Amino acid sequence: MRERALRRQCRRLLRELDIRPPLDVRELCARLAERRGRDIRLVAYPIDIPGPFGLWFMTDSTDFIYYQQETTRPHQDHIVLHEIGHMIAEHPSDEPADGEAITPGLAAGGRVLRRTCYDTKYEREAELIATIILEWASVLNVTHHSSEDDDALERMRASLANHKGWL
Repeated sequence: MRERALRRQCRRLLRELDIRPPLDVRELCARLAERRGRDIRLVAYPIDIPGPFGLWFMTDSTDFIYYQQETTRPHQDHIVLHEIGHMIAEHPSDEPADGEAITPGLAAGGRVLRRTCYDTKYEREAELIATIILEWASVLNVTHHSSEDDDALERMRASLANHKGWL
């Protein structure tokens, strides 16, 4: 998919999910799971290095996103958004090749996306989706000021604010 189309698709999805600043990746996952009718479970895990920073396991009813426990929270959010990018773009999962090592202790069964570089179309798309979401969030997070004010004042502030975004 072309970048412009991906950007439109991401903005439309974020509007439909009613995601507002500041971006909460866990809330985004919860709303995406509800929309897809499949649980999304986020699991911090000390994934072996070198190796992938995140893994997406699909079972019949649940998507498991394992992300590197041994990194910063912003990096963890980026990893999760990358894996969500695969879901948003509706990428097919790969079966592990015979004898391929899957990080010990991770969910058995199901299918897994386990890639460690961005040399495929799917990886570049997933990374672009993560970047698009973080780009919009960074603009909106800076311009958004939470307050104790009532909803009407907050809506007026948001409508008068000079910012770009999915809202």
